[in-house]
Amino acid sequence: MKALITGISGFVGSYLTEYLLDNTDWQVAGTVYGPYGNIKNLCGTLELYPAELSRLDVVSFILEQSHPDYIFHLAAQPLPSLSRRDPWGTLETNIRMQLNILQAVVDLKMDHCRILVVGSSEEYGLVHPDELPIKETNPFRPLSPYAVSKVGQDLLGLQYYLNYGVQAIRVRPFNHIGPRQRPGFVAPDFAQQIAEAEAGLRETVVRVGNLNVKRDFTDVRDVVRAYHLAITLGQPGEVYNIGSEQAHSIQELLDTFLAMSTVPITVEQDPARARASDLPLVVADCSKFRAQTGWQPTIPFQDTLRDVLDYWREQVAGG
Repeated sequence: MKALITGISGFVGSYLTEYLLDNTDWQVAGTVYGPYGNIKNLCGTLELYPAELSRLDVVSFILEQSHPDYIFHLAAQPLPSLSRRDPWGTLETNIRMQLNILQAVVDLKMDHCRILVVGSSEEYGLVHPDELPIKETNPFRPLSPYAVSKVGQDLLGLQYYLNYGVQAIRVRPFNHIGPRQRPGFVAPDFAQQIAEAEAGLRETVVRVGNLNVKRDFTDVRDVVRAYHLAITLGQPGEVYNIGSEQAHSIQELLDTFLAMSTVPITVEQDPARARASDLPLVVADCSKFRAQTGWQPTIPFQDTLRDVLDYWREQVAGG
């Protein structure tokens, strides 16, 4: 068996690569756009394609050469905040890459191939209190161009399943965090500021947005295990929420980091970090996915945050 991971060197892609190499006998191939950073120590064991996936002929060439049994499509523009500054760039990038993957599978008659279409909890957008926890049947009320791009990816997966029988399994992951996550997300943003303050590289202040909202956080290492189960045990055409089914406030996340800090830290509100559309509570109902695969997250929230802070301490120490 062989897996192709688009965006293999990214935050999630690198952990998925390690998981597959450690827990399966599959060959692993991947596409890389930009630095190899997170997978540089694995390059000798991987079949890599440096490529940007906006052209169908490029994607078709990669699939024809690698001939995977499983495709984990992780390459994307992942930042809702960036999508507000560049809406069309996000829509064009995320939807076109997804379309090219699906169309290439049809054109090459890769009927055996299973595809993981990775959406997002952001697709649900505005959720009313009586709709919590969020089920797969919740309506879409997207609140950012990023969320719309993920709706597009999601429904393309469904369309290609219905029209062409493509074995697309769709997932909607909720917030996932861990070491290697880029700045622009709440956990690495806080951890980087604290690590730099500990090292004397900045003032001992953490600037924050809205601390009262609660989100469903899952460790990325649990998420990639879920992705493996989804692509192997999930039903083509179906969609599954992936989350911890527990809500933690941003205040709790920050307090956990502050308790781990080696220096006293002051907290300051930064209006630029707050979002007008912040919902007070987002939490997943993953009963459908549990029933299909038996998956449960195993890594405690505090352990994840400790690993995130230690990662940023290493990054700061290494320059």
